[in-house]
Amino acid sequence: MLVLTRKIGESLAINENIRVTVLEVKGKTVRLGIEAPSDVKVYRQEVLVNILKENRQAAAAGKFDPSLVGRWTKDQLRS
Repeated sequence: MLVLTRKIGESLAINENIRVTVLEVKGKTVRLGIEAPSDVKVYRQEVLVNILKENRQAAAAGKFDPSLVGRWTKDQLRS
């Protein structure tokens, strides 16, 4: 794991096309801005864990309705 110290307004780069900027720090909470191409999926860790869990359950059940994935993902990102 790479550990960095950044101040508000400072960024870090991932490859040439992703930039993460520290926007705000309040107590133990850090607000980050992430600039990435539209084809790069960016999720909060807990949302990704739920997506993967749902995918595994659907695969195990032998049925998968792709039309539900986009709706579920949008709902999770709103929360």
